[in-house]
Amino acid sequence: MIRRRQTQVFSLAFLDCICCGFGAIILIFVLSVDSKEKEKREALVDVNRALVEKLAALTKMRASKEDLERSSARVATLVTDARLRNDSIHALIDELEKGLQREKRGQEALLVDIDDLKKEIAARQKKPDYDLVLPDVKPAPVGLPVGNNYIAFVIDTSGSMRDPNNGGLWPIAIRTIESVLDVYPNVDGIQLLDGDGRFVLGRRGQGTGGWLADTPDTRASIKRILRRYDQDTVSNPVPGIYNAMRFLYDKDNPKMRMGIFVFGDEFNSSDAADLVVRRLDELNPADENGVRKVTINAVGFPTTIRYQFSMGNTGLRFANLMRTVTYLHGGAFIALQDL
Repeated sequence: MIRRRQTQVFSLAFLDCICCGFGAIILIFVLSVDSKEKEKREALVDVNRALVEKLAALTKMRASKEDLERSSARVATLVTDARLRNDSIHALIDELEKGLQREKRGQEALLVDIDDLKKEIAARQKKPDYDLVLPDVKPAPVGLPVGNNYIAFVIDTSGSMRDPNNGGLWPIAIRTIESVLDVYPNVDGIQLLDGDGRFVLGRRGQGTGGWLADTPDTRASIKRILRRYDQDTVSNPVPGIYNAMRFLYDKDNPKMRMGIFVFGDEFNSSDAADLVVRRLDELNPADENGVRKVTINAVGFPTTIRYQFSMGNTGLRFANLMRTVTYLHGGAFIALQDL
């Protein structure tokens, strides 16, 4: 009887095949996993690169936005400045137009004044029908009222009141002031102001206390300082008149009879004469009888007549103003004809 070998289902060769198959599967899986990781890394790098690019683009956009905002702010500032400058230019143009109109009116008035002065000079230059010899009389303010016991001198010390040869006040101006001073040999108080309202010899108080004692030394100081006073003023004595009334008149002193003496040649101010008259009327009102506490006198010097074509009509304005003011305030206006 032939003995048959039993067939083995799971032989060594079969196991080897199975193991090789599993190894191949594992190898494929490992290879596939490594490939996925590589793809992931590459994808992650691409994502990081894209993020960096986006971040750089965002930073650039923010910088551009900030530049745009700064540019917009600068443009807005420039627009505002341009509008303000435009408004200023328009205001300046309007002011210049008004100034030109004022100058035109002033020029027309000046031409009228020049014609009047020419006629007056021509009339003075006519030879008289008879020979009249007058003595050489030194000009003096004859006709100024006397009767004040407190006197204040307001003196225009501008360039037109000075001798161009030495820079001092015109000798006739000094002599006239000294003549008025000599008319009052004894007073209770005396003061000296320039056209801008400065107290030339100082002021220790207000009202009665602001006056200087009338002594020989005070009079000598006034005469001496007039010859060397070098403080230039505007050709307008009105501020000096205002300060004399504000600081020197004492309403509580019933014995005060204050007098102001103005010495000048021009009224060079943008204020109208009516404004000055109203302001003086407020400072020195008249009582029920028309009497005022302070009298105002004035002496005018003919500098603007001698130099009428270069100095305009300020001399006529001074004469007209002082003529009105002295009339209203109980004084007199004297116009000298020669320097």
